[in-house]
Amino acid sequence: MAPIYLDNNATTRVLPQVVEAMLPYFTEQFGNASSIHAFGAEVGGALRTARQSVQALIGAEFDHEIIFTSGGTESNTTAIRSALQVQPGRSEIITSAVEHPAILSLCDWLEKHEGVTVHHIPVDTMGRLDLDAYRAALSERVAVVSLMWANNETGTVFPVDGLAELAHGVGALFHTDAVQAAGKLPIDVKTTDIDMLSLSGHKFHGPKGVGALYLRKGTRFRPLLRGGHQERGRRAGTENAPAIIGMGKAAEIAMATLAEDGARMAALRDRLEQGLVQRVGHCFVTGDPRDRLPNTATVAFEFIEGEAILLKLNQAGIAASSGSACTSGSLEPSHVLRAMDIPFTAAHGAIRFSLSHESTAEEIDRVLDVMPGIIAGLRAMSPFWSGDGAAPVAFNPDYT
Repeated sequence: MAPIYLDNNATTRVLPQVVEAMLPYFTEQFGNASSIHAFGAEVGGALRTARQSVQALIGAEFDHEIIFTSGGTESNTTAIRSALQVQPGRSEIITSAVEHPAILSLCDWLEKHEGVTVHHIPVDTMGRLDLDAYRAALSERVAVVSLMWANNETGTVFPVDGLAELAHGVGALFHTDAVQAAGKLPIDVKTTDIDMLSLSGHKFHGPKGVGALYLRKGTRFRPLLRGGHQERGRRAGTENAPAIIGMGKAAEIAMATLAEDGARMAALRDRLEQGLVQRVGHCFVTGDPRDRLPNTATVAFEFIEGEAILLKLNQAGIAASSGSACTSGSLEPSHVLRAMDIPFTAAHGAIRFSLSHESTAEEIDRVLDVMPGIIAGLRAMSPFWSGDGAAPVAFNPDYT
């Protein structure tokens, strides 16, 4: 039986068309885009085409607003550090409690070592941002607001358009980590107040190791990497031409299929969620039921460990991911689920299924056939399971 891959929020398969677009730039068209001879000019033209494809994917007004980077982490770091440097009188950052570690780890470092004050805005049980807390944190001391477009674990979507407008009301720059949103949701940055946006190629069927930072025209900026004149002096280093061209091709494909794929993935996601809740019991879907990525389903299974579920799924040829992380030999629920106040006995059993445009109904049905047996077997061995769903440990029965 063919394996089933449902971990697309971690990474996606590089599409054959993308590989085909990349291959010549490893061999025949190997020139350095900065060179003035024909070899370089040929590659330079391909990079311009890729830049325009990424521009179109996020609705940027100008192609020069796209800066190629090594991925989402570099783009995030560049955006936040630049915002602090260009506004020396401002030393505060606003972010959320559920951001990706690429944001939270940087903010933690800046707070501990560089004297920056960081406001972590809480979320509710559906992962929605506390707008009152956000408004209260805004002030003229804030250099940058960095809030994700869509959460990588639950798929919950933040209202970034309105959040950016509020940030501009106090003169702060606004950055959004759109790594999970790009290629899955319609984006039109030119109609918003977003100053900077990060994306990563491998999240929408491009290669790993390449991403982009959108920098709105006129936004003051300081490079993270200095050296050569590449990317208009905003990101030094010889361009990773094959990967950039591959990401451009992936952006072109995503743009063409966005609406159709979004509707189809949402239908498959709903089919999966409803089937699991009906067939398994004592589980629930996390995230905002209305404003959520079309491809993301995180289901919390009560009284068992997510890692055990993943091992059983892997044995059945199904790849997914857990809402828990193994740290220093002890299991802890993810920071996202903790911030959402998911009950302890459910947060440990959270499994994320993330689909792509290649996912099929047959794959979803296979998961639905396999999961009830896996869950029943693990619960039979669980010290938290009494057979009727009653838990012998503290549990919040009011959570819905």
